[in-house]
Amino acid sequence: MALVNLKEILAHAYENKYAVGAFNVINDTFLEGIIEAAEEKESPVILNIAEVHLPYVNLENICPSIIRMAEKSHVPVCLNFDHGLTLENIKRAIDNGFTSIMFDGSHYDLDENIEKTKMVVELCHPQGISVEAELGAVGGDEGGKLVGSADPRKYTDLNQAADFVQATNVDALAVAIGNSHGKYKGEPDLDFDRLSILNKTLNLPLVLHGGSGISDDDFRKSIQMGIAKINYFTGMSEAALRSVENFIKMELSNYNNFLLLMEQVKLSVKADVENQMEIFGSSKVV
Repeated sequence: MALVNLKEILAHAYENKYAVGAFNVINDTFLEGIIEAAEEKESPVILNIAEVHLPYVNLENICPSIIRMAEKSHVPVCLNFDHGLTLENIKRAIDNGFTSIMFDGSHYDLDENIEKTKMVVELCHPQGISVEAELGAVGGDEGGKLVGSADPRKYTDLNQAADFVQATNVDALAVAIGNSHGKYKGEPDLDFDRLSILNKTLNLPLVLHGGSGISDDDFRKSIQMGIAKINYFTGMSEAALRSVENFIKMELSNYNNFLLLMEQVKLSVKADVENQMEIFGSSKVV
């Protein structure tokens, strides 16, 4: 089937209380592992490409592969530009067939975040492209710092959320409730009371960034409180690195071993994604 947008892929998830995993694509090996996992688990899937990864990922080269694989797949696939920061790269993503844009204006003050988010919505919605925004600031660093933590002073403000959503007309909202990008420093302590209020107030799909490190039980609890999209990358990267570490301990004299290594990386990514799909409750929903 053709690529679907974020609004479409999250509508069923939000109504039926499961979450669609948004898994970062950094090369063809990750792409194939994620898609194969989604097809085997009969799960919808969101493919993330983050602006911070653009030095390593060529959109013009990889997007045609993504589109072809989506067209051949029997599961819904959404292509999401994650943590878009600049209008230049957002437009580049649109030109390359993305069906969703996550605009990150969390580093601006409220008024500027609203203004810039509205600008992205007005660019995307007429083209059938969904928009996700962020209110508050998710902990850690999207750029890959090893350890992150959440700052309660930057959690999503309950007094601002409804006005933000109404003013911007976004399709999904990334919330800050104690989640953090990268490895978590200590144990995550999610503010479920805040999440519950946001869900009841906003009545639209909510997004949890920084999925790696959160317990299975906390994932499931957050999904019952409105989380319909969960971003997940660090765990996949760690699984891939473990497979590399294990492989290079073997005899490397065979010229064919690099091909075998890439296959092992793909299988490790696939297995990790399949496990998360089970936890998120998205298996067997297609």
